[in-house]
Amino acid sequence: MKNLKLPFVYMVCLLFVGLLLSAVPAADNGYQVGDTARDFKLKNVDGKMQSMADYKDAKGFIVTFTCNTCPYAIAYEDRLIELHKKYAPKGYPVVAINPNDAKVSPDDSYEQMQQRAKEKNFPFAYLHDETQAITKAYGATRTPHLYIVQKQADGSMKVAYIGTIDDNSRDASKVQKKYAEAALDELVENKQVSQPNTKAIGCTIKWRAA
Repeated sequence: MKNLKLPFVYMVCLLFVGLLLSAVPAADNGYQVGDTARDFKLKNVDGKMQSMADYKDAKGFIVTFTCNTCPYAIAYEDRLIELHKKYAPKGYPVVAINPNDAKVSPDDSYEQMQQRAKEKNFPFAYLHDETQAITKAYGATRTPHLYIVQKQADGSMKVAYIGTIDDNSRDASKVQKKYAEAALDELVENKQVSQPNTKAIGCTIKWRAA
């Protein structure tokens, strides 16, 4: 009888694991490294609609899904500013996108985005993905969640890196591995990114009610 019970227990375990996996938001539905990223036209905190096509001289972008409220996103704000200052002159500006639904997270409203951008003096665009269509297209699941895209000869944008900025979300002074900078340095030198994927660490995105 014991031997007869084993297959049943095994099948139950497999079913349980399957249910767990199905409950996890699937980044696989979004972009993978090597995919072509679509452009977007989203409202910036200055009131103007902005797209990647507006940056005529850009060689690529550091597209970062972030927000006002997540402690991880807040911890990375200064590092995003530094990334922009270092790599925008090299052709890779930061473009920050707030994916959170303001009804779920009121402090992530467009007006609060404007206030935060003013307080931090963001040197980069801070866009509002009100419909969350771009967030879903990219497959972002966290704030912050970073995608580095590189412009191709035909003008399209190829995803070159997906993940986190570095290996210490809590303390910038204790960072040992700067994943985003390493990827950008390789792209600037026209090299292939040696570590194109890392795990994004942050708060879950606040999705609109179905």
